[in-house]
Amino acid sequence: MMTDPIADMLTRMRNALMSGANNCVVPGSRLKVAILDTMKREGFIDRYEVAATGPRSAVSIEFRFGPEGERVITSLARFSKPGCRRYRSCAELPKVRGGLGIAVVSTNQGVLSDRECRQRKVGGEVLCTID
Repeated sequence: MMTDPIADMLTRMRNALMSGANNCVVPGSRLKVAILDTMKREGFIDRYEVAATGPRSAVSIEFRFGPEGERVITSLARFSKPGCRRYRSCAELPKVRGGLGIAVVSTNQGVLSDRECRQRKVGGEVLCTID
């Protein structure tokens, strides 16, 4: 039994990036797809594709690389954990690497990046940080 599926997804992505892979496949869920959608909007991944719907879905993720082949994603870290949820208001949201990275936040308006949260003036549970 997996206790933290989001941390599992981040670890699979981190391992794929460290091995030099262009893509990876993770088990799917609506929350994971929402996190990947935020990463796509912010320019950290090229695209993702949900292979099947239902309880056994899989999501294929294609990573984005720079013009000289360097990785766009340098670190993926889980912020809030199932045993210790971390909620932040709009003013308390973390700035990742001085604004170069993003914090993915689950709000009552959906899963948003920290930039979108500041624009909409909403807070929520900070799921992970990406830079």
